[in-house]
Amino acid sequence: MRSGELAKAAGVSADTLRHYERLGLLAEPARRDNGYRVYPADALGRVRLIQGGLAIGFSLAELATFLGLRDSGAAPCRRVRAAAGERLAEVESRIDELCRFRDDLVRTLAIWDRRLGRAGRAPARLLESLDATMSSAAASVRGDRFTRPKGVRKEKP
Repeated sequence: MRSGELAKAAGVSADTLRHYERLGLLAEPARRDNGYRVYPADALGRVRLIQGGLAIGFSLAELATFLGLRDSGAAPCRRVRAAAGERLAEVESRIDELCRFRDDLVRTLAIWDRRLGRAGRAPARLLESLDATMSSAAASVRGDRFTRPKGVRKEKP
């Protein structure tokens, strides 16, 4: 299967396939005389496996390690399980942060409603109250709305 065909079947770009090759996630395919890449039949399953790993939060580097171990005959199952457990702990921590932020926002809105009720047509100075009413939980939810945990970077395909 050529790279365009594999990319389409897997729902990724041909650039993504080349990126996976560079990282060692996908074996470099054979080439035709015209230079086109020709992937073996099992490449689609491998790309889908990579996409599944990314979907549950593994990084490309982690997947490269797991698949490298697998390809060399080792069984990385315990490492995969441990890494997935770490992802779960990160998700649970993030949920806790978001719940604290939600609670802070509910309290802020209640304060603002009281201020608006007392202010009538005068300015209620809502934005000036933010420093006093929002806790550190709000600091973790900013910028692009939901920041990644420290040290976690967005992977480029």
